[in-house]
Parts: sequence; structure tokens; C-alpha cells
Amino acid sequence: MNDTPRSLRPHIGIFGRRNVGKSSLINALTNQEVAIVSSEPGTTTDPVFKSMELLPFGPVVFIDTAGLDDEGFLGELRKKKSLEILHRCDVALLVWDNAGDFRLEQELIDLLRENNVLTIGVQNKADLPQNISTSFNYPFPVFQISAQSGEGISKLRNSLIEILQQQYKEKPLIKDLIQPGDLIILVVPIDLGAPKGRLILPQVQTMREILDADASALIVKERELVEVLEKLKNPPQLVITDSQVFHKVAGALPPHQPLTSFSILFARNKGDLASLVSAVKVVDILRPSDKVLIAEACTHHPLADDIGRVKIPRWLRQRIGFDIQIDVSAGLSFPNNISDYRLIIHCGGCMINHKEMIYRLQFARNAGVPVTNYGVFIAYIQGLIPRVLEVFPEFKEDKSVKPNQLQLFKNLKGNWSI
Repeated sequence: MNDTPRSLRPHIGIFGRRNVGKSSLINALTNQEVAIVSSEPGTTTDPVFKSMELLPFGPVVFIDTAGLDDEGFLGELRKKKSLEILHRCDVALLVWDNAGDFRLEQELIDLLRENNVLTIGVQNKADLPQNISTSFNYPFPVFQISAQSGEGISKLRNSLIEILQQQYKEKPLIKDLIQPGDLIILVVPIDLGAPKGRLILPQVQTMREILDADASALIVKERELVEVLEKLKNPPQLVITDSQVFHKVAGALPPHQPLTSFSILFARNKGDLASLVSAVKVVDILRPSDKVLIAEACTHHPLADDIGRVKIPRWLRQRIGFDIQIDVSAGLSFPNNISDYRLIIHCGGCMINHKEMIYRLQFARNAGVPVTNYGVFIAYIQGLIPRVLEVFPEFKEDKSVKPNQLQLFKNLKGNWSI
């Protein structure tokens, strides 16, 4: 319960053929028996995730994958799962041994380059005779190791830590928006969707960043917001609400009070807020023959008034004034047929990392399908854009703002109301 969420950890994928020692490597790096090791090719079938502390860097996730030379119908499915892991990896360890022609590895190198994944080469079984050509010009650092004996593991681990310290930069969720001493009000509805006895991950992560910034968080339910505001001597610097009660919260606040939502914070943290905002305008040019995809990055048991399956479809149909086909996709696998859709409305993405969300946005962009976000969509149909964007520096009229972002903000000010 106290572990750093997987979505906040750098993802380190281990790739290669069957039986080159990928599972042995992850066991050696973690000093644990994380993965089953066998001389039988194809022992690893599904990706194995292991969260650990890679000190002195911090929390990371190692991912052991199935061999990319697997065969048969099931082998193709395993390879597909392994390649899906590429889209969420910050660093890849490409493993090979002393046998083979390196053609498959070259194909994987090309894929890693296409996905902008930092890569480290690992030649395992260095204690055995070398059969593979060493004349290949590797476009990344290569370490010779023996996962079985431990030779070279310490040097590889230290280099991995150094790369992470230099290259991995965690994006702030709210710390860059507030100052020490600020008071932030968090509006947290306790409805059917609220887990019993705890808060959801976006709320917890937001609270933690507020505390890390030496600011204060005051948590209220939406029906107590007015009473709490009346008790305060000074107004809060920012109010953050669950998007589902945007309209009620906005109505309880003075017009000048800065306001946004957890989902919009995550849209900015995980992906590209400007593109998500721009895409929501597609709502008003939808036609009855179009299809819309509701995309969730996690799986959960749908409730009676589920946000993705009930509320957003209802609000969308009310907005456009006619029925339309709305499909739902849930889980870590993004559908391949997204070109069938006119618009994708994505969740906040709290269960996936930045790398995975950027991949989804790019995948949709390549298919010509605009993507917006739960919080952006709800704010739009309730007439709260651009108000909920004004808290972000990139949407303010400031000389430091990029021209395209500033122009977007000006366009929103002039044209977005209901």
C-alpha cells in the first residue's frame, strides 16, 4: 500500500531472443528470484513486472519479456505482448549471447530507435566462447556480463543508475503551479465510484505533491465547499476538483477563483494538454454516422453511474442532440482499429506512465484521430474552458509562453462557450 505507484517509476524493459538469459539478468540485477529460470526455451510467456528500489536512484520497474524469436501461434502472441512493452519503456536492455547472426537484434534496435527508447546492450554468457561477430557498430553502450556468475553485473547496474539519473526527469503534477505556504482546496466526492476506506490514486498523488511543495491541502466534499469557503480568512490559491462535479464546484466559487481538475492535471502531466484541448472541439462537428471511443488505461468493475460507460456517453449525446455509437476500451492494450473512430475520449491515465500516454497520443495522431481527455471534455461541455486552463503558465499571456500555446489560449477565449 505504501509503494510508489508503478506509473511513477521509470520502466526498464529486458528484450532479446529466447534463452539468452533475460530472466537470469533480471534476477541478477534485482538480487531476487523474480523470474523463473530454465534452460528450456520459452520459459517466460507473459511480461513479468518487478518494482524495486535501484539505489541511489530510487524506485524503478524491471520488465522481463518473452523471447522475440518465439514460434507458432502462441509464440506470435507472446512476441506481440513483448513488443507492446516497448511503448512504455524509458530504458531497454537488449540482451544477446554468443550465438546467432544478430539480424533479429538489428530489427529490434530499429524499433527501439523509432520509439525513442534509451538502449543498453548486454552481451550475456561472456564466460563462454564467442561465436557472434564483434565487428558490429553498436549505436549504444554494450556490457559483457555473465548473469549466472555475476561477472559485469555491478558495472552494468551502476551504468544504468547513471543513465537514469542523467536522463529521467519526472514531470511535476502540481509543484510548478504553487508556492510554499499556499492553501489548495481539493474537492473529493464520496460517491459510488469512490473506493471504500481510501482515496483514488490521482487524489493521493496530488496531495503528496502539495505537501512536498510545503503548501497545505484542505479536502472537502462538494456539498461542504461553500461552508468551508465562508470559514476561511483568505481565499485558497487554487481549487482542484473531481471533474464529475465541475459544474457544482464552479457555481460555488467566485468567478476569479483559480480552478482546475485532477483529470486535467494528469492530462498535462502524462501527455500533451494543448493537443487534448484542441481535439475536444471535434465534439461539435460529430455526425450520426461517426463513432467515438472511450479509452481507459485501467480495468475496474463498472458501477451504476460509471464515468466512462454512463456519464460521459450521456453528456456527449445530450450535447450533440442525437444518438451515436460509443465504444469502450479498458486496460493496458490500446486498440489497433482506432482509425474507425472520429474521436477518442481518454481517461486521466493515472495507471500508465508518461511514455505509454505519449505513445497512445502519437498512435492516434498517425491514424488521424483526435484525442481528448475526460476532464477537458467535461470542462468543455460545461462551459468552463478557458477558466480551468488559466492556472497553467503555458496558457497565460506571458512573454515566456510559446506562440502556438498562446494563440490557442486566445482562440479559446473568443470561441469556447455553451
